[in-house]
Amino acid sequence: MGNIKFTSKEEKEYTLISFEMDDVLIPEDLANLTPPEVSGSKGVVLSGRGPIWLFCFLTHFYHPTKFIATYDPRLGGAVIVERHTSGYEIGSVIKC
Repeated sequence: MGNIKFTSKEEKEYTLISFEMDDVLIPEDLANLTPPEVSGSKGVVLSGRGPIWLFCFLTHFYHPTKFIATYDPRLGGAVIVERHTSGYEIGSVIKC
């Protein structure tokens, strides 16, 4: 099983969930992942280097939150990819 380390940092509008992998993650590892719990009253920003299917898994895991965004260092922020409340638009960038 690949080793993945999660950290979380609370911000005003969102919780930043970062991850690092010590080894190669394989799809079967998803069954044993336990990402940090977050408050549904905020959004979630995901940050880390990993396979697309890991981001899909995390997006589903954090589905009940206000919004989900993925951090892109080239943009200096996170792109909103899912939302459940007004005031956050798909494709907009949150500066982080």
